[in-house]
Amino acid sequence: MGVDQAVRPHEELATALDDDLQAVNALIHERMSSENAPRIPEVSAHLIDAGGKRIRPMLTLASAHICGYEGIHHIHLAATVEFIHTATLLHDDVVDESGQRRGRPTANLLWDNKSSVLVGDYLFARSFQLMVETGSLRVLDILSNAAATIAEGEVLQLTAAQDLSTGEDTYLKVVRGKTAALFSAATEVGGVIAGQPEEVVQALYTYGDALGIAFQIADDLLDYGGSSAATGKNVGDDFRERKVTLPLIKAYARADDEERAFWQRVIAKGDQGPADLDEAHAIMARHDALGLARADAQRWAATARDALQDVPAHPLRDTLSDLAEYVVARLN
Repeated sequence: MGVDQAVRPHEELATALDDDLQAVNALIHERMSSENAPRIPEVSAHLIDAGGKRIRPMLTLASAHICGYEGIHHIHLAATVEFIHTATLLHDDVVDESGQRRGRPTANLLWDNKSSVLVGDYLFARSFQLMVETGSLRVLDILSNAAATIAEGEVLQLTAAQDLSTGEDTYLKVVRGKTAALFSAATEVGGVIAGQPEEVVQALYTYGDALGIAFQIADDLLDYGGSSAATGKNVGDDFRERKVTLPLIKAYARADDEERAFWQRVIAKGDQGPADLDEAHAIMARHDALGLARADAQRWAATARDALQDVPAHPLRDTLSDLAEYVVARLN
C-alpha cells in the first residue's frame, strides 16, 4: 500500500493516542520540574515543548495497545523514552556545536554548554526513576542497555568523524547506536509490559530497529537533498560538520582520483569554500549516491513492515506499517 504524502502516519498515531499522549506530557512536565534549580525545567521545556513529533513515545504507546496492555505503566515508559531522547539531543547539540534544533535556536546557544550537558544528565536520571517504577527488571534491562548503546554510538560517530575510510558496516553500527537503539527499545518494552510471547517481543524489536535505521538514513539523505523545514536544522550541516554519512560513503567508494582529492580536502582536512557543498552535490549525483542510499532506506523500511506480520492484528499495527513507509516516502 502506498502512503499518500498528504496523510502523515505520525499524525494518525497522535490522534489515536491522544489521551495517552496528554498523560505522558503531564508526567513529563511533572518529572522535569525542580524546586532547587529552575533552569532545569526552563532548558527542558525549550526542547520538549518545541513541537517534536513524539515518534518514540508513540511507538511505546502503540506497541502496548497492539499487545492488549491495560495498565498504566506504558505512560511511564513513553515518558522514559522521551526523556532519554531529549537528554541525547541536548548532549548532541553541544557535541555538534549546533545552532538550530526543531527550527529554533538550540539550548546551548540560548543558555550555555554547561547547562545543556547538566540538564541532559538530569533527564537521564529522571528516565531511570521512571523505568524503575514499572517494577520490571526486564524493562530496566532493555532501556538501560539502550541508553548505554546510544552513548556508545555517539562516541563511535565521534571517532569516525572526518575519517573517509569509514565503511557502511561502521556507519550501520553508528546508526544502530545513536538512533535505532531507542526505537527498538521503545517498541520492545511495549510488548514486554503486556506479557506477550517472545516471538512478538522480538518482532516488535525488529520493527523498531529497522524503522530507526530507515529513519536515520532518510535524515542523512535530507541533509543533502531536503529543506530546513523538513529537517528542523540547517541543510548541509552534516557536510559542514564533516560527518561521514551513508550518501558520502557511497559517493567516496565510487569516486575517481580527482573526486577523492576533493573529499579529502573538504572532509578529512576541513578546507571548505562557499562552492564546495554544490560540488559535493554534483559528485553525489554523478554516482547516484543519494539514490543508492534511498534504496537502502527502502529495504530497511520493508524489513520493518515485514516484522509486523508476527504482531497481533490491530488498527495501530497498520498505522505503524504506514509509518515505516512514510519515513522513506518523505524523500520523494
